[in-house]
Amino acid sequence: MRCAKCGATAVIGMRQHRLNLCAEHFVAWVPDMVARTIDKYAMFAPNERILVAVSGGKDSLALWDILIRQGYETEGVYINLGIDHEGYSDASEDKVRAFAEEHGSVPFRVVNVGEVYGKTVPDLAHTRRGKRVCSVCGLVKRHIMNRVASEGGYAAIATGHNLDDEAATLLGNTLHWQSAYLLRQAPVLPETHPRLARKVKPLCHLYERETAAYALLRGIDYVEEECPYAVKAKSIVYKGLLNQLEHRSP
Repeated sequence: MRCAKCGATAVIGMRQHRLNLCAEHFVAWVPDMVARTIDKYAMFAPNERILVAVSGGKDSLALWDILIRQGYETEGVYINLGIDHEGYSDASEDKVRAFAEEHGSVPFRVVNVGEVYGKTVPDLAHTRRGKRVCSVCGLVKRHIMNRVASEGGYAAIATGHNLDDEAATLLGNTLHWQSAYLLRQAPVLPETHPRLARKVKPLCHLYERETAAYALLRGIDYVEEECPYAVKAKSIVYKGLLNQLEHRSP
């Protein structure tokens, strides 16, 4: 398998693009794809300040790396949820800190849910009977991200949702006919209130395997483990079904 750009040995083949690329051209192609996505949906302007929601995983750290390389003024925000299973939250925070240091001590902040609200996310879910941890987690994270963005005067909140995430969400919402969620699913969610920031997904045209390959080739150290509360999430089932379809029909 040869690189379509230079003829060297390719490190990745992307059947959906009919494109094989070597390491050098792939790590240049990914930021170009992201730049085109940002322009296509008018996500934000070059002079706007962007708050990047980072979890310590491959997608969010890859996104932050790309935006830094493209010269955007960014700040990362890591929300420590207090998930202590095998030190998951603290280990994820360590990956974010290491990333920031390796990129010239780029600014980032940590919001510790247990310290700010007096209870961790698992504790909050336990006190709200009938509420799953993932549901409570989503509410808490959205509230914190909006507060940080509003107080810091950021133009947008950028998240690392990739194409697999978006397709799985679309499939799930369609199967259950969640019309309200279907209406809101888009690469850009405009601000609907002065204290609700615009939300953007610059990786929405990249497959998960592409963001993983980018992180690997860029030497980004990230948390590989899934959140222990997300192991049985329906989105993982939907991704598995879509991967089967993708294998047969790229």
